Amino acid sequence: MSVALDNYDKRILQLLQEDSSLSTAEIAERVGLSQSPCWRRIQRLKDEGVIRRQVTLLDRRKVGLNAQIFAQVKLNAHGRSNLTEFAEAMQAFPEVLECHVLMGAVDFMLRIVTRDIEAYERFFFEKLSLVPGIQEVNSIVALSEIKSTTSLPVGEA
Repeated sequence: MSVALDNYDKRILQLLQEDSSLSTAEIAERVGLSQSPCWRRIQRLKDEGVIRRQVTLLDRRKVGLNAQIFAQVKLNAHGRSNLTEFAEAMQAFPEVLECHVLMGAVDFMLRIVTRDIEAYERFFFEKLSLVPGIQEVNSIVALSEIKSTTSLPVGEA
């Protein structure tokens, strides 16, 4: 269910996605509102769940997480309990940054980061491959990163 967003809302969201440390006064000035209406809009966007949370983004390489792996996982059974059990297991692994349910030849796509390929190998054999119900895992190592963003194109909506 989408929320109706006007141009002020979209601009506020763009600014917050670029730098969530901006003050309400700075945002208000940049979008052409006074501070109080701008604050009310931000609060409404939070209350409606458009803004889920505000976080600090880290450079994974600068904290020693040099390997990024995409793993396609196929389960051996497709019952609801198998999907739920797998999803819960992925929540417990800090190495798994994203887990998506897919339609098609594989059931899940994971984005995993580790210190290096050897660390991924340990993660695979000591954690991932031990999750019940896995039939197959196809690991794809990313060689380089062309684009990585958390910003949604709200201005294009």
